[in-house]
Amino acid sequence: MTISVSTRQVVGPADAARRDTQGLRAGFVIEGIFRPDEINLTYSHLDRMIVGGVAPVNEKLVIDSVAETGTEHFLDRREVAVVNIGGSGVVTVGSRDHSLGFQEAIYIGMGEGALGFASDDPAAPALFYLLSAPAHRACPTVQISRDMARKVHLGSAEESNARTINQYVHPDVCESCQLLVGLTMFEPGSVWNTMPAHVHDRRMEVYLYFGMQESTRVFHFMGEPSETRHVVLKNHDAVLSPGWSIHSGAGTGRYAFIWAMAGDNMSFTDMDKVPMETLR
Repeated sequence: MTISVSTRQVVGPADAARRDTQGLRAGFVIEGIFRPDEINLTYSHLDRMIVGGVAPVNEKLVIDSVAETGTEHFLDRREVAVVNIGGSGVVTVGSRDHSLGFQEAIYIGMGEGALGFASDDPAAPALFYLLSAPAHRACPTVQISRDMARKVHLGSAEESNARTINQYVHPDVCESCQLLVGLTMFEPGSVWNTMPAHVHDRRMEVYLYFGMQESTRVFHFMGEPSETRHVVLKNHDAVLSPGWSIHSGAGTGRYAFIWAMAGDNMSFTDMDKVPMETLR
C-alpha cells in the first residue's frame, strides 16, 4: 500500500500575480489525486487543510499515521470529511464500517482512530475524496446522504449559472470544528460557478472538479479581483483558493464540483462580494 504526501506552501497575492502558468499550477493546482490502490494526500499550509484521494481497487487502504501532521495518529488533532464520487465502497472508522454510495459522504470527528477504505467491486471502484482540517474538540461521526444534505438553489438560466448546492458538512446537517463541505450540481446549459465572484479572507477554500468528459475543461479564475489569473482544469483536478483570491469557473461541458472550506468562520454566507465592474 502506498501513501504519498506532498506539501504546498502559502503563496501570497503579490507572488501569484508574477507567476506564469506553470508557477500558478505548482502553487495551487492538485493533479493525479486518484491513483489505483494508492492514498495520495496534499498538505496545504492554507489553514493546514489536507486534500486527498483514496482509490482502493484490489486491497483495503488504511490511514493511521501521517508524519506531516506531527501526531502519533492521523485523527489525534484532526477532523475529516470523505465524499465518494465513484462506485460503492466502505469507509471503516475505528472498528465500524460505513457503506458509501455515489455522492454520499461521511464526517469523522477528532480521535476516532484509523480509517480504512475499500471498494465493493474492483470493476467499479470507489473514489474517496478526503478533506481534513485541524480540530479542537471531538464531534460525532455522521454518515450523510444526498437527501440529508441542505439544498440551496442559486443562479438562473439567463446568467448561465443555475445550480443546486448540496451542503454536506454544515451546521444545519452535522457538527464540525471548522470544516464546511458541499457538492454543487448544475442545471443543463449552465456553465458558470460562483460568478459574480467573491472572496472570504477569513477562510480558505478548495475545489475538486469532477463528472467531466475526457475532453471537457474548466477555466478556473483566481487571483485578487484587480489581478485575476486563470488555470485550465480537467476531470478530478483540484485547486486551492486562498482567502484573498476569487474562485470562479466556467466549463466547456457538464461538470460538478466539491467545495470545502476551513478557517475562522463557519457561516456559509460570510463572503465579500466583488462587483463585476471591479474585476480586472
